[in-house]
Amino acid sequence: MLKGSLMAQRVRKAVFPVGGLGTRFLPATKAMPKEMLPIVDKPLIQYAVEEAQAAGIEEFIFVTRPGKTPIKDYFDRSNELENFLKERGMAEQARLVNWLTLPSEKVSYTLQQEPLGLGHAVWCARELIGDEPFAVLLADDLVMAKTPCLKQIIHSFEKTRGNVVAVVDVPRMHTNRYGIVDIGAEDGPLVEVSGLVEKPSPEDAPSNLSIIGRYVLLPEVFEHLAQKEKGSGDEIQLTDSLAKMIGGSPFHGLRFEGTRFDCGDKIGFFDANLAFAMSRDDLREEVSALIKKYV
Repeated sequence: MLKGSLMAQRVRKAVFPVGGLGTRFLPATKAMPKEMLPIVDKPLIQYAVEEAQAAGIEEFIFVTRPGKTPIKDYFDRSNELENFLKERGMAEQARLVNWLTLPSEKVSYTLQQEPLGLGHAVWCARELIGDEPFAVLLADDLVMAKTPCLKQIIHSFEKTRGNVVAVVDVPRMHTNRYGIVDIGAEDGPLVEVSGLVEKPSPEDAPSNLSIIGRYVLLPEVFEHLAQKEKGSGDEIQLTDSLAKMIGGSPFHGLRFEGTRFDCGDKIGFFDANLAFAMSRDDLREEVSALIKKYV
């Protein structure tokens, strides 16, 4: 449980696990991280970073793998490109490129040398997190919401002072794709987590309430992740370590307000592109015409 000053600590740091191989989007992801796949005109990782910034996150930790440099390049300053745009009178484009730059003192990169699972990726950030609560965002879970999903979760954390994860109802036939919650007491959108099962079969699932890629976690999770016990898929699952924390401190799922798109799936990725394009005044009319053309 949180002790002493930890009880009052804010969530200042966020971990972005971006070391995956992106096999479901091959061949596009052979040379490009899946987190760089664009939704309309911004890559998935930018949406995740913007969501974290809007939630008050101050430090950004990217867990990557050897040779996966495009994400680092994307958030670094490109003086050559900025100068090129300015010289050609493209001031707005130059401003956008400059705005992408994250302050070097606020950004850290750490390597996940082997693809051993989400739990292992989070564990790789332990030295950079230290002894404070922190957020985890998976970029391929994209959420469209008036209030950023992570901001909603942090607000719930500030009330409960325990682990809080974003949850959504999924079709029971799909429970074997997700970490599934065993539901305890409910208080509005907050659901007490009384158990967790990673990717259970539909007949064994305790519910159809699934964790998605937004978490605020207590640092005690690193004690369990350090055991490096492998679970589903012969990987070190974050869900397994979270399950061990149940009962030791408050643990809740938040039925957040917003729409989640599973952009790790081709149909979910296409759905997100349509939804975000249709939400924009500069694209809505033409996209609507295209949809009518093909339907």
